[in-house]
Amino acid sequence: MPLNRRAFLGTSAAGAGVAVVGGSAAPAVAGGRGEVAGGGHGRGSKRYSFTVMGTTDLHGNVFNWDYFTDAEFDDKDHNDVGLAKISTLVERVRRERGRGNTLLIDAGDTIQGTQLSYYYAKVDPITARRGPVHPMARAMNAIGYDAAALGNHEFNYGIPVLRKFEEQCDFPLLGANALDAKSLRPAFAPYVIKRLRTPQGRDVRVAVLGLTNPGVAIWDKANVGGKMVFPGLEEQAAKFVPRLRSMGADVVIVSAHSGTSGTSSYGDQVPYVENAAALVAEQVPGIDAILVGHAHLEIPEYFVENRRTGRRVVLSEPLKWGQRLTLFDFDLVWERGRWVVERAGSRVLNSNTVDEDPKITGLLAAEHRKVVAYVNQVIGGSTEAMSTAEAAWKDEPIIDLINVVQTETVREALAGGAYASLPVLSQASCFSRTARIPAGDVTIKDAAGLYPFENTLEARLMTGAQIREYLEFSARYYVQTAAGAPVDTSRLTNAEGIPDYNYDAVSGLTYEIDIAKPSGSRIVNLSFEGKPVDPAAEFVLAVNNYRASGGGNFPHVAGAKQVWANSEEIRNTIIAWVRAKGSVDAALFASVDWRLTRDGVPVF
Repeated sequence: MPLNRRAFLGTSAAGAGVAVVGGSAAPAVAGGRGEVAGGGHGRGSKRYSFTVMGTTDLHGNVFNWDYFTDAEFDDKDHNDVGLAKISTLVERVRRERGRGNTLLIDAGDTIQGTQLSYYYAKVDPITARRGPVHPMARAMNAIGYDAAALGNHEFNYGIPVLRKFEEQCDFPLLGANALDAKSLRPAFAPYVIKRLRTPQGRDVRVAVLGLTNPGVAIWDKANVGGKMVFPGLEEQAAKFVPRLRSMGADVVIVSAHSGTSGTSSYGDQVPYVENAAALVAEQVPGIDAILVGHAHLEIPEYFVENRRTGRRVVLSEPLKWGQRLTLFDFDLVWERGRWVVERAGSRVLNSNTVDEDPKITGLLAAEHRKVVAYVNQVIGGSTEAMSTAEAAWKDEPIIDLINVVQTETVREALAGGAYASLPVLSQASCFSRTARIPAGDVTIKDAAGLYPFENTLEARLMTGAQIREYLEFSARYYVQTAAGAPVDTSRLTNAEGIPDYNYDAVSGLTYEIDIAKPSGSRIVNLSFEGKPVDPAAEFVLAVNNYRASGGGNFPHVAGAKQVWANSEEIRNTIIAWVRAKGSVDAALFASVDWRLTRDGVPVF
């Protein structure tokens, strides 16, 4: 839908409690909690201590529940998830520290990731007239968040859903580097300043600057193209941190949806670093702490020395989905008429050590029941059980299912057109190694577990030579393993830290991946219909929009001609396909198109 510029800028301002001046969002200083803090005391000097709690990458998790398995969440480390657990930890910290001595912030990726969040974006959407309040907004409001940075997944459902979520939150969504594409002014509140009362001296002013990920420009190009631009974190932090200090901020905290590694999954397609949190700490003076997100790692405490000042900045990333809660502890001293940070440190609390807060579970019990009923709807049957347990190193029928659905969808879409005669290939990834299609009834949750992301389908025109290079790039995923050496599947994949979702299996061709060879020369016997692939031959590749937009930095595909695109999620296309067929029979579509080899000998 077209974006109204006045609404585009103005809605953010209203949601964050800011004033609009000349069309730009100008954050106001937020008032205190109205409680007297009980800070620490030192001889001959005024002192005050407070704690900032942080979460990140909640991804739609309120309950300690896995909607894909329809059971309580569990993993090999027996982690728990969800805001109901976080709420218990938060309340415990507030009792210990005094509520007026604490703040609670988040580093983004809030409204995408579970069937709970999907349901209220797509099935019973919050954007509908008299629509519901998003469960994540209700939970975070009840817990009492003070601010949250925007994550890249906030943009997955489009700007209208994000704006409605923003409107429903009692706290600001911050994004200093999410700019209006025309005015280049912040499209969301860039920061908020909170006051904490002290028993001596003036209030402590704590500034929270929010930064999102520049990769949004690639990953959600269809939703943000021509509407927003996303400059680098370092650039925007360098602009805003001095401004916050000049406004009287005693403490500056950055909430950054960006990891610490200094690397980017999208190569040079965007001239800004994806995982730039440590670079921000190193390059921008005046920052005391950074709440890190995006990387789905656990970093209890990590110090980075600022190049210009020599001061150490503390960084922390709590584990995803509400599995951990970061605590930043600050000790301040009154010096020369102002508060100065004397010490800052961080640690994390594990949510599996507490029970869910009944206030949160009770608040959203009806929504939870509604979504459980939805995901358990039967959409068809399957003649046999299929699993992704070995799909990271074998051509498995369950991944073939994704590819056959995508191939048939694209082929039907191109029928009768200029590209109808071209062969259709398809790419698919193993998003989860625990996905399964059971024998017997197949439900929505089974399809959702197989395809958990909100990707849509496109068709791109590529040559045989480009497909070979695409496959070579994908094959970097495997650790080089000499012929005759033992193969340990737990160490075979994810070379160079490549995640499972950035390894593609391509159907419609046959090929071998020789893992004894170095990266770049592994694709062997690449054939189409039994003959070697002609480098000049043209193919249509059915590909998800993440990959087509440059996600993973695969060669050629982002620049390839788009011959068709669909706005429907691939997950829903799979569900519709199963419903139409009535039964999934792997014997009709499963085939071994690729395998791992060493010197021509199959590994498995």
